[in-house]
Amino acid sequence: MKMDAVIVGAGLAGLAAAERLAEVGLQVVVLERGDGPGTKNVTGGRMYVGPIRDVVERWQDAPWERAVTREAWTLVDGDRAVRMEYIDPALGGEVPQSYTVLRGRLDAWLGERVMGMGAFVIPEKPVAELLREDGRVAGVRVDGEEIPAHVVIGCDGVLSFVGQAAGLRQVPEPKAVAVGVKEVIGLPPGTIEDRFNLEPGEGAAELFVGSFTDGRMGGGFVYTNRDSVSVGVVMGVHDLMEDGGREKAPETLEAFKRHPRVRRLLQSGELLEYSAHLIPEAGLGGVGRIVDDGILLAGDAAGLALNMGYTVRGMEFAVASGRMAAEAVLEAREADDYSAVGLSGYLRRLRQSFVWRYLEAYRDMPALLSNPDLFGRYPREVAELVGRLVRLGKDAPEPLGSLVWGFLRRTALNRRDARFWWKARGLGR
Repeated sequence: MKMDAVIVGAGLAGLAAAERLAEVGLQVVVLERGDGPGTKNVTGGRMYVGPIRDVVERWQDAPWERAVTREAWTLVDGDRAVRMEYIDPALGGEVPQSYTVLRGRLDAWLGERVMGMGAFVIPEKPVAELLREDGRVAGVRVDGEEIPAHVVIGCDGVLSFVGQAAGLRQVPEPKAVAVGVKEVIGLPPGTIEDRFNLEPGEGAAELFVGSFTDGRMGGGFVYTNRDSVSVGVVMGVHDLMEDGGREKAPETLEAFKRHPRVRRLLQSGELLEYSAHLIPEAGLGGVGRIVDDGILLAGDAAGLALNMGYTVRGMEFAVASGRMAAEAVLEAREADDYSAVGLSGYLRRLRQSFVWRYLEAYRDMPALLSNPDLFGRYPREVAELVGRLVRLGKDAPEPLGSLVWGFLRRTALNRRDARFWWKARGLGR
């Protein structure tokens, strides 16, 4: 007897697909290589829930951390920093724009929900081998046991061993991935609210870029959870390899935590968790083939993630793509056609979705983020300009127009920088 679907990976994409298929009574098994849903899914994080509101409204008891009502961006140059903050309580309305999340809690909750709906979620089952029937994917082999299925949905992360086994993916190039190194620091809720100027239940998200990465592509983040703070750095694997050492990412995290702004936010906290995770960074160019006879790829396995420069998208892409993959399976089942043609409804749905619209609009962002000036020279110039504005003494002040004009000449009104900003003009169109 064949399962209707075998889903590889109990992350958000895999569990969202399983939830949709279980809703209509299909026989579904989810195989997870970790000890359970959430034990390997360390991305975090916040999830933009507005685009997937129809799904989130069903998750009434989901363990969200905090609704983000404060957004901040900080440019760092040594111990100096220039910070911009946007405050809007409406962001945390009845259905907030985004929540901070801890994947260990959220994925475990969703796994329990999916099992309660009749799907099987089986931990400690790494899958790297596929079954084939007449040349098409027809299930998986795990621990020497064959599990036949009409469809396999690969949701096993950026390396996607299932995608590689199917010939859909290859080991990604170093420029196409980044590594995130994160700690979760325990703090009392009241302390978090005092330090981040929050009302009870409100959350904050702050992104950092600047000298702590030593000119490498990357940045830092701080997110508030209910009783902890997530802090970490994300850095391009290509840059780390050029430096010739895996220790660079942990060193960068420590340098980031020593910055006065970050140090004060984390002061007296207790280290609860340390983790590292590979992240797709190629945007639309990293999607490639994600459908073949008997198999679909979703979430990070399909390359569906986006660094927009001022924020990062991925978790809601995973949920949406998992649901769309499930809808394609239902459509293929109705037609009794599990070929690539029969499953092509996945591509149709994906290309009509918000996921594809954002990937298209920011398709040039990976190339723009390769500019080292974003991580060194520009933050330094901004900090220098603001520093000269606020240092006041007995001498006559520098003419404001001269200061600003000099700044623009050094950062925009010259051939090198003008070329960069001209390329960036079309982002988001």
